[in-house]
Amino acid sequence: MDIFALMVYIDTNLARYEVVMQAVQLDRQSQRQVAATGLKAVFAILDKWQCSPEQVQRILQISKAAYYKYRNDPYCASLTQDQIERISYLLNIHSSLRLLFDNPQNLYGFMALPNHNPYFNGNSPLDIISSGQFAALYETFKHIDALRGGMW
Repeated sequence: MDIFALMVYIDTNLARYEVVMQAVQLDRQSQRQVAATGLKAVFAILDKWQCSPEQVQRILQISKAAYYKYRNDPYCASLTQDQIERISYLLNIHSSLRLLFDNPQNLYGFMALPNHNPYFNGNSPLDIISSGQFAALYETFKHIDALRGGMW
């Protein structure tokens, strides 16, 4: 019934679970409603991670004007496929953190903490994804998700 149906599948090559968004054909208004719901969730998560507006703009690859417009009314958002995929990765990162941590301080504080594991090299995961590079979102998700299996 939504433009995107969330489904969990097993990536057999990497032996891990991922949440992916699968497109289904619907009218434009329904598409925007689903995208707005994802955007609202991501704004709430990024707020909990203490992101600045500038960081949010870089992470989501939206302009300053679009940021304030979408914050005020996410239902007016017209998102590209790249932006929808960014939202998906952010939701996946949050999902992995929820599986790792029980308390809100760790759940929401982890992203801002310096991380001395090889990929992060003393930077926080938030610093890495704030670069705005799509690969940074992917690699950050991959490294956080690996924590669930004790890979670090």
